[in-house]
Amino acid sequence: MSLFRKIFGSKSDRFEKELKSDNRGKYMPEIKLPIDERFTINFKSNGGKFLYCENLNEIFQNLENIIEENNWEDKKALLLDNNLENKFKKTSLKATQKISDATFFLTTCENLIANDGSLLISSKQIFEKKLQELPVNFIVFATTSQITETIGEGLRSIKSNNREKIPTNITTIKHFKSGDDKDFLSYGSSAKNLYLLLLEDL
Repeated sequence: MSLFRKIFGSKSDRFEKELKSDNRGKYMPEIKLPIDERFTINFKSNGGKFLYCENLNEIFQNLENIIEENNWEDKKALLLDNNLENKFKKTSLKATQKISDATFFLTTCENLIANDGSLLISSKQIFEKKLQELPVNFIVFATTSQITETIGEGLRSIKSNNREKIPTNITTIKHFKSGDDKDFLSYGSSAKNLYLLLLEDL
């Protein structure tokens, strides 16, 4: 059963009591949240918008809701991945491959990084383009099996999944709100208004 349901449903009494218990000594090890919950918390604290979906129909419905919420019905989506274009062909998307014509970018990612709530992407998603060149609005389609603990684990996953040709242009997107909240470590990075459509596949 997905641990994401704990976020949207009620947590078990035992788990709640364990987290709130005053009987835990100060030298007891810290209770570590499951990897999917940690990703969700960190992703939201970075300013990302998160939509958990149990099946593809929910993915399509939430995509339509995002488009309607932002008044993008007459706007074009940048779609660089042909496989993704085929997956979403039954939706109301108006696709383009010209960045200058696009209001938002629909893409996948390589991995979701739990310890900092970032998204790992590569040339498989953005080809040789820079993040700054792409639209400020991102809609990312990903699955729960893509969540990894650290960037290092994500990079190992990319290597093992692409033995014949390792993708280039590997980067992370971590900032999903405007620049006031960014620290010096993020200098030069491009903040994106990002929606994550996350499909349960475990």
